[in-house]
Amino acid sequence: MDTQNLTVIDIAQAAITNNVYTNMSVAVVNNHVVRMSVMTEPYFWHLHPDSDESFLVMEGSIFIDLEDRTVELFPSQLFTIPKNVKHRTRPNGGRSVNLTFESSKMTTVRIENLGD
Repeated sequence: MDTQNLTVIDIAQAAITNNVYTNMSVAVVNNHVVRMSVMTEPYFWHLHPDSDESFLVMEGSIFIDLEDRTVELFPSQLFTIPKNVKHRTRPNGGRSVNLTFESSKMTTVRIENLGD
């Protein structure tokens, strides 16, 4: 997908997919990236040692599982996870579409044996 400045990005059009999980860059702002995620299945437990991550739900709803609780986000709700916090995301229902805002150099560390 084209992520150049001065380009209109149609999130609803970009979200038309039959993939189980899609995560694509839709914009780059300074040293950060905006990604669009379409989920029909849970993502694995992980953390980001070098970047916070903000989620903005566009369609459906998502659960963000943390070690001590689960947060549910609905359209137009935003939630930020600080760096080094273990988490996973999963759709509530059949499908969700959300935007994430994070450092363009962010790394993802998979966490094994944390549970389903």
